[in-house]
Amino acid sequence: MNPTVDRIDLTLSGVTKVYPGAVALENVDLSISGGEVVGLVGENGAGKSTLMKVLGGAISADAGEIIVDGIPHAALTPAGATALGIAFVHQELNPFTNLDVAGNVLLGREIRRGPFGVLDRRAMREAVIPILERLGTRFGPDDSVLGLSLADQQMLEIAKALSMNARLVILDEPTSSLTLSETQRLLDVIADLKAQGVAVLLITHRLSEIEAVGDRVVGLRDGRNAGGLTKDEINRDRMVHLMIGRDVNRPALGTTKSDTPVVLRAQGLCTAAYPDRAVDMTLHAGEIMGLAGLVGAGRTEIARLLFGIDAPVAGTVEVSGKPLAPRSVAASIAAGLCLVPEDRKGQGLLLDFAISENIALPSLRALSNGGRLNPQAETDLAETSRTTLQIKAPNLSQAAAELSGGNQQKVVLAKWLAVGPKVLIVDEPTRGIDVGSKAEVYGLLRALADDGVAVLMISSDMEEVIGVSDRVAVMCRGQITGILDRTSVSEEAILRLAVE
Repeated sequence: MNPTVDRIDLTLSGVTKVYPGAVALENVDLSISGGEVVGLVGENGAGKSTLMKVLGGAISADAGEIIVDGIPHAALTPAGATALGIAFVHQELNPFTNLDVAGNVLLGREIRRGPFGVLDRRAMREAVIPILERLGTRFGPDDSVLGLSLADQQMLEIAKALSMNARLVILDEPTSSLTLSETQRLLDVIADLKAQGVAVLLITHRLSEIEAVGDRVVGLRDGRNAGGLTKDEINRDRMVHLMIGRDVNRPALGTTKSDTPVVLRAQGLCTAAYPDRAVDMTLHAGEIMGLAGLVGAGRTEIARLLFGIDAPVAGTVEVSGKPLAPRSVAASIAAGLCLVPEDRKGQGLLLDFAISENIALPSLRALSNGGRLNPQAETDLAETSRTTLQIKAPNLSQAAAELSGGNQQKVVLAKWLAVGPKVLIVDEPTRGIDVGSKAEVYGLLRALADDGVAVLMISSDMEEVIGVSDRVAVMCRGQITGILDRTSVSEEAILRLAVE
């Protein structure tokens, strides 16, 4: 990137957007200038995504204007936003998996040579290498995107934004899939951008990141401005009040469950990624066990083996003393073992299906008579789930794709709670979810544990692991390297076990 950029001066004034039956934005104001970092906070459904779509030209506002460098615009197009120096890093990742890294970073801005416009792959590679080095990525310009982890795909999207020499970079939950070291690297990059005169709009539910780099905070609540904070006023409690207008307390930890029955037992479990490293694990009724570790440690792979998605290289799994054999997803569900996957959009939901249809999916047999689905039973189940989990939606026929991230996660949880699980595995349960919804999910997991459900919680959020778990198992390179109880768990203790 250039050492300095032409500083942007941008103001959103009186922006209003109304959908049938819902006001998404009402008279919202927001300003940002080159060389400052503004944190945008709000619960899922507060209007943050709608506001960014207006700014990026994906949708038009019904009222209000966008003023860039003193010039008012009633609306922008995506191309117009890019021409003004506005670049987005979206929370939901949609890379082109048939292209390599360089092709994704320079998509639409490919370097060509000769009279026939042949791709100059060498020049593209050389253009992308410095950006990747700056981010400290584990992948190179020639690597296939198909094999990248979610964390690496997130870094790829950030690299794409940096390649545009943008004047305003909008980061929507940029660290939701990143490790601690990757997160710190990104915060360093934000500081560099600020020093160069780039404006950064940071949307994140990890409020400590805004505390670390933010110059101001703007809060949204129910589609309206909820106030703002200056740099000296920024702290977690004040940001929470902006977002939801109340304090949020974590649920109280339960008691040690070593005297309750073992519900899940895994012995000698080996994944294809680490065939020479075995996992032994026991999970007791009524406990929340956190599964911590760095990206690539093998936590998600173990979850997939336990649920029967992948076949283990070796090892056995028992639920309530009965072996799961032969292994399959259907056998796991029948035994009472359920999985809330990390990728809720790609693996947890049928996005084009209604909320009620998604919730009913694992319970179709119970909701049917003579092989025919009972629509009223489906509706009753969904309505009960909506009330219990406080799913915010105007009606249950709304497509899952139209829900906020937090409400989508609640729908995924709801469909499994409906089958009465004995063991619930949740992989990154609060990824991309606001602080209020996080507290609701934590409370739900604790209530399940109190009812005797064994919960295995995989999380990269250290605060979450320490604050919610009764015990913490730590993985490194496909193996559990230690188990910590509440008296010995700490960030330092986890990190010691997570690295070799």
